Amino acid sequence: MEKDQPELNTVIRTFANEIEAHVAQAVLDANGIDSGLIRDDANGMMPWLQWLHPIRLVVREEDSGDAVELLDTPPGPTLSP
Repeated sequence: MEKDQPELNTVIRTFANEIEAHVAQAVLDANGIDSGLIRDDANGMMPWLQWLHPIRLVVREEDSGDAVELLDTPPGPTLSP
């Protein structure tokens, strides 16, 4: 019997636009944390609804602490040529 995966049900951030939400999701994905976006904007046909119903970034409850810490950590120094 296959073990059920825990649900992505803990909201860790909200965003007023899709670009910021996707960037945050990409940071989590690059660090091995599964995440999802919940939007109420008629599947992108009414993006103005994002102001009324922000996009929610969700993770598993057990990953929420690591995810928040990762998103709150400022980027490190970059190497200049």
